[in-house]
Amino acid sequence: MKTTELTIVNPTGIHARPASAVCNKAGHYKSKITFINKRTGRTANAKSIMNLLALGLCKGATVIINAEGEDEQEAIDGLTALISSLSE
Repeated sequence: MKTTELTIVNPTGIHARPASAVCNKAGHYKSKITFINKRTGRTANAKSIMNLLALGLCKGATVIINAEGEDEQEAIDGLTALISSLSE
């Protein structure tokens, strides 16, 4: 299992459009990918837009990304790059 921790930089957080982008990107990987809101401890399947939206990740929130599977490092790298680049 690979894990990383990121701070949300998008001024409006992870709302519908960024959540859709994250979900689409996560769907390209075979690994099981989980997002965890560090403040609340709530978890979400990164391949489910509704689960991602339910985390309530606003600007400045810290998210932990766990990936487990054959392409876990690629998943972590790809999602880290995507989340770091999201902005309105």
